[in-house]
Amino acid sequence: MGLIRGVARTAVVAGTATATANAVNRRQASRNAASYNEAQQQYAPQPQYQAPPAPPAGNSTDDKLAQLERLSQLKAQGILTDQEFAQQKAEILNQ
Repeated sequence: MGLIRGVARTAVVAGTATATANAVNRRQASRNAASYNEAQQQYAPQPQYQAPPAPPAGNSTDDKLAQLERLSQLKAQGILTDQEFAQQKAEILNQ
């Protein structure tokens, strides 16, 4: 009986050691994976902001309306004559 008891004790000790080693390895692997993921997120390239393309200068309807309103104000203030107003308006509309 002493031999069986010794073999059984050795098996229990070996099993306990293996289970402990596996638990430590799993825990360390989990920590390594977490550290790796944090590093990847920290050093991952951030998306660059790209500004929308600028509209062509003087070609948009809003720009033309703003220019025409400015011209009409200048005419109303007496700064532009009727002829100058008509000439400038034609240039804006033909752009």
